[in-house]
Amino acid sequence: MFEAAGEAEERLRRAIELAPGDVQAHANLASLLTRLGRAAEALNVLDEALVRHPSAAWPLSLKAAVLEGDGRSHEALDAHQALVARAPGAALPWTNYGRALAAAGDLPGAIEAYRKSLALDPRQGLAWWGLANLRTVSLGPEDVTSMEQALAGVTEGLNRTQLHYALGKALGDQERFGDSFLHYEAGNKLRGGFTAYSASSLSQAVHETETVFTLAFLKTRQGLGADASDPIFIVGMPRSGSTLVEQILASHPLVEGLGELADLGEVANEAGGPDELDSAGAKALGERYLAAAARRRRTARPFFTDKMPANWRHVGLIQLILPNAKVIDVRREPMACCVSSFTTYFNRQTSFPATLADLGRYYRDYVRAMDHFDGVSPGRVHHVQYERLVDDLEGETRRLLAHLDLPFAAECLRFHENPRAVQTPSAQQVRRPINREGLERWRGYEPWLGPLRSGLQALSPESGVPRSRVRAAD
Repeated sequence: MFEAAGEAEERLRRAIELAPGDVQAHANLASLLTRLGRAAEALNVLDEALVRHPSAAWPLSLKAAVLEGDGRSHEALDAHQALVARAPGAALPWTNYGRALAAAGDLPGAIEAYRKSLALDPRQGLAWWGLANLRTVSLGPEDVTSMEQALAGVTEGLNRTQLHYALGKALGDQERFGDSFLHYEAGNKLRGGFTAYSASSLSQAVHETETVFTLAFLKTRQGLGADASDPIFIVGMPRSGSTLVEQILASHPLVEGLGELADLGEVANEAGGPDELDSAGAKALGERYLAAAARRRRTARPFFTDKMPANWRHVGLIQLILPNAKVIDVRREPMACCVSSFTTYFNRQTSFPATLADLGRYYRDYVRAMDHFDGVSPGRVHHVQYERLVDDLEGETRRLLAHLDLPFAAECLRFHENPRAVQTPSAQQVRRPINREGLERWRGYEPWLGPLRSGLQALSPESGVPRSRVRAAD
């Protein structure tokens, strides 16, 4: 891997030497260096490009992307601001500026930037979805008309996908649920074509997890891995309330919120078979993850969160390579959670179910995996039920902090005052005091949810946990 990366870096640097204005070469080199944890070098490359091309917009655009990828959101916001000043007549920079403002919590600024983008180009699907995804903003009938007109003239798949999701949200807000569902369905179908997803492969992976990570297997491997207790992994389904849980923890004076990190998934891809890991290998992988996460840390707080939902697939690996890390599973009522996932556009890279039937199967596999670890490692994973958190914020927060061996901090109850940047679709929701809005939104779509309901029949709709665990959970 590292040899290939070194060769790629050498070729890209040579390409830039030969053609200093080659935008793609700069983009590829910046992306490579950032993935390798060398964001500072990537920024140097782009700063040199800014000197060579003082009036060009693309070096600033790439710089903003590198800063965002490195978790330096406020610096990225400055780069976006400079970019729209340099290219005020280009639509996409205004869209990206709006996204950065939304992450920073500047709702009026985000709305203004998105509207400027759409005034320049009403076919900007990402800008429409950005507006819709603010959640606290309702798109009116005139917006629906503009989006329908844009959709009729757009053939490019990504813009069409985002327009469908934005129309779904707008029509849902107007309680035109049938029309709304059709757009969500079309958007999911298009998104599913961008990245391959195999429901059977995921089910097989969960089966292999159950087969390998037995009680005896874990018992004989106690003590492997890196000793650090810094990481707090927050796992679960998308749209389960995991961003809220991270915001609560990131408001604690001892915890730094790092958002969704891809590092554990990359480590898992390199790990090979877990039964092949010896003490040195497990420790090396744990330290590799910690080093990758450390590059995103900006404070001296002793603990940090990694809120990548799909890390539920790697709970066994976490036990092997980071035995002192904590794992929090955030669970939401399954119908509400799955419908919220179905109606949210994440990005084109995410491999995730595109049909209601596959969503139901995904949820079942996720619960199955978490149940397995509850059986072989009782108490290892702390479960947070989203609906209970909404109803009893202080009680559930105290239980969560107790599991993490953290003292109670009143700041956690004022999570909505935390000014940290939030990059997920829930960014605006966690900037408001806790409330029950949206808990029942899914019911407007009930007539079209048959495939999902069939797929979730083995689960308890009241608690979001398997029927066999309802009594114990209560």
